[in-house]
Amino acid sequence: MRQTQGPEHSRQFKPIPSNGICARLGDKWTVQVLWRLSLADERRLRFSALRKEINGITQRMLTLTLRNLERDGLIVRHYFPEVPPRVEYELTEMGSGILRALEGLNFWLRDNLPVIEQYRRAYDQDKP
Repeated sequence: MRQTQGPEHSRQFKPIPSNGICARLGDKWTVQVLWRLSLADERRLRFSALRKEINGITQRMLTLTLRNLERDGLIVRHYFPEVPPRVEYELTEMGSGILRALEGLNFWLRDNLPVIEQYRRAYDQDKP
């Protein structure tokens, strides 16, 4: 007879529908924006500062990325009705949490990337 599983069983890896979160985290800019916000001295950055710190991102892509992160609750946007208006962005607790979760993946990639690159070269050499 099979025994019921304890609460630790619910922490085992099991892919769940991501509702686009995994795709967002896998895009070119999302993790870079989150990471840059995590490094900010005052914990907030203006749009222009983010754009300067993220090499190659366009104004349009930064705008879309920030809107998606705000929509998902990973950052918060602060608007100051000054002349000219000022907008600052900061990580939420959930945004900081996703970076902590991604740390393990980042360490795994760092440790395994040379082996992955060897496999890729071998694979590519075997293909006509």
